[in-house]
Amino acid sequence: MYAIIKTGGKQYRVEEDQIIKVEKLPVEAGDTIEFDKVLSVVDDNGPKFGKPFVEGAKVTGKVIEQGKNKKVIVFKYRPKKRYRKKTGHRQPYTRVLVEKIEA
Repeated sequence: MYAIIKTGGKQYRVEEDQIIKVEKLPVEAGDTIEFDKVLSVVDDNGPKFGKPFVEGAKVTGKVIEQGKNKKVIVFKYRPKKRYRKKTGHRQPYTRVLVEKIEA
């Protein structure tokens, strides 16, 4: 059984007991979170698709940690103009353990 959820402007295919890394959510580590924007659920009875979301479906998970990804280097350069600019960016994330899928 798996579901496709939408969070942080992205879509994720999740199964029970799976750990996913999503865009940062405003919750503390150890808290429970519910994703109610479920686009589709596939189980033994077959697939269910929403328009745009499945009615009454939700995915429950437990927040494991809040963190930051590895640094991405942004380097801007203009040839023959003596212009160079180097910056970095670390995207924050939330790691979630998917506990239950309800359809």
